[in-house]
Amino acid sequence: MRKDVTMNMTEGSPLALLTVFALPLLIGNLFQQAYNLADSMIVGRLLGADTLAAVGATGSISFLFFSIFNGISGGCGIVTSQFFGARKDDMVRKAIVNSAYLTLAFSFVTAVFAFLMVPTVLSWMGTPAEIMADAVTYMRMTSASVPLIAVYNYSSSMQRALGDSRTPLIFLIVSCLLNVVLDLLFVGTFGMGVFGAAFATMLAQMLAGIGSLVFAFRRNPYFRLTRKYLAFDWEISKKAVTFGLPLALQWSLIAISTTALQSFVNSFGAVAMAAYTATNRLEQLIQQPFGSLGMALSTYAGQNKGAGKLRRIQKGLNDSMLVILVMSCIMTLFMQFNGEVLVGLFVHEADVIELGGQALRITSMFYLFLGTIYATRGVLNGVGDALFSFVNGVVEILGRIGLPFLLVHLSSAGIWSIWITSGVTWMLAGTSCILRYLVWRKKQENMKTASALAASGKMS
Repeated sequence: MRKDVTMNMTEGSPLALLTVFALPLLIGNLFQQAYNLADSMIVGRLLGADTLAAVGATGSISFLFFSIFNGISGGCGIVTSQFFGARKDDMVRKAIVNSAYLTLAFSFVTAVFAFLMVPTVLSWMGTPAEIMADAVTYMRMTSASVPLIAVYNYSSSMQRALGDSRTPLIFLIVSCLLNVVLDLLFVGTFGMGVFGAAFATMLAQMLAGIGSLVFAFRRNPYFRLTRKYLAFDWEISKKAVTFGLPLALQWSLIAISTTALQSFVNSFGAVAMAAYTATNRLEQLIQQPFGSLGMALSTYAGQNKGAGKLRRIQKGLNDSMLVILVMSCIMTLFMQFNGEVLVGLFVHEADVIELGGQALRITSMFYLFLGTIYATRGVLNGVGDALFSFVNGVVEILGRIGLPFLLVHLSSAGIWSIWITSGVTWMLAGTSCILRYLVWRKKQENMKTASALAASGKMS
């Protein structure tokens, strides 16, 4: 039953499995970020720094609006991976079907709510009047495309849960290349402005989703469904929502915190907003190795939790942290010496380049904590630790909302408070993730000991 399109991560070398699984994720994420960079470069260079700031102002709002939908999608992936690890093939198929129902429902709710609320939330954030129209246009196009984007998210989430990270990669690469071509066509040739940039993204992601899903139905045996698997299953759906809502809460809190920080950035004007957008785009690229490893750890932990192999989870996390240490040191050194050059890829304005280059020197000092967040979060999400999601979100809120106030009023950090806040928040969140993982591991050890004692008592 377990063909080449799936991967059983409950046996074999953890680091080798994680590397093989994470590599396609990393390549795909790098292509996705390459598109984001290309999109920002095209918008910034063809339409100017103000339009780039408008696009950047919508990032945290998108994260906020889509957090519930993304959380449910994540919960569906956890349930599927745990059934797969436990070798419950019929339950895997039922999870695939019910995940589709949940994803479709939540994507439509998200799309409608986000479309209606965009102008109000942008106003709450203090978005400057000169970029408001472009920000609303870009965000509303993004909101309307959520059900289409959901097709790819669903397909890739299910296939990753079954250990297949290669198939989503193929269609993501095609999507990214198509995205760049459509961006140049709509923004450059047709002069469609920020609407064209958003429309290009929608079309490219829609095609990636349809292609990935069609391929899954043709090649993956778990997607070959008979009528008996198509009924709505309350227990599976309840379990997916139980795992997904804490993830949604976590990401909502993180999104609220990033939205609050964006409001703080807005108070410094368009130059700061453009620099913040550029540094964010670059650091999204920097985060991809960490994020890919975290996604691999989530599937790895989910499958091994389902198989009851808790020691393998610890081994996988230990190996991953060594990799993160090496990567973070390399990336920190690179940013220290190349900040202005990288920011200059996005804009011509000298003041934005200077500000962004120095900002990257600040945040790069915290990359080790950023990697720690992804690794421990991947494990804890994979095993379904609901309390962690809430704790992690609260820490992000406290960091991104409380720190700017303290830095501005109790220090002379000024505009640098923006990037100091990001770095210190990573440090606080990374530390809390480690502490929560240690608590979870101790709890599992105690439960295993109690179970062994109870079994021993029955035998005697």
